[in-house]
Amino acid sequence: MPELDRDTARDWIERWDRQQEDSLPDREDRFTALIDAVEEGTGRQDPLVLDLGCGPGSLAVRLLDRMPSATVIGIDADPVSLALGQAAYSGRPGLRLVDEDMRVPGWSARLGLDRSADAAVSTTALHWLTEPELRAMYAELTTVLAPGGLLLDGDHFLLDAKESPTLARLDLALRQREDQRRFPCGHSESWSGWWEAVAANPLLSGHVAERNRRRVEAGHHGTESTQLATHVEALKAAGFAEVGTLWQRGDNRLVCAVLPATERQYG
Repeated sequence: MPELDRDTARDWIERWDRQQEDSLPDREDRFTALIDAVEEGTGRQDPLVLDLGCGPGSLAVRLLDRMPSATVIGIDADPVSLALGQAAYSGRPGLRLVDEDMRVPGWSARLGLDRSADAAVSTTALHWLTEPELRAMYAELTTVLAPGGLLLDGDHFLLDAKESPTLARLDLALRQREDQRRFPCGHSESWSGWWEAVAANPLLSGHVAERNRRRVEAGHHGTESTQLATHVEALKAAGFAEVGTLWQRGDNRLVCAVLPATERQYG
């Protein structure tokens, strides 16, 4: 495949960020709240943080900008995002991007960690996993998080329409109404438009072909992993002691889960 240079990769990531901020206008506020929680919750300036579904590294680099002594291991199976992140941030102190599929058991051992992680973070990524994959991933995550370790996940978490039909409808309606007020003329570049542009670019088309071969999008928006209750139940089943929402704007939530502060036996 043609080699990506740093400037080209950063241009594509900047375009990605603009597209994301247009469709998720509270994205930076959620990033800020998440990093606040890492800083406060881990209680150290040099935490080891796993970025689950890291994409091109947007969250990882923001965390390192705030906490330059941290170590962030970004994990993703999307060859396009990884190629962009690796080209744009090659040599960035504290950052390692890993091509690993969290749907495949044993992913955590393959990271080769030399100590337990203090926190795992994610934004708009884990809803790509099916419910069984999500449950297995959370269970495996507990084996590499330190006692008292955090999971912080920012996403649009839907309420169960069967259990709370009025709240679920209002939750979604508030986001849609705010979106219409903020963008009365519509959005500029869509998520699908960005991917179409990437696929048409000779430097990235080969990575797109590999992405299609891996079927990265197989579960996107198609499972119960978009529901808040699915994550809460899966996290509790995995052994997290506390699960709740730290920050919220409509259905846009930052969910936090905390492992017990004492050692656990896994088997």
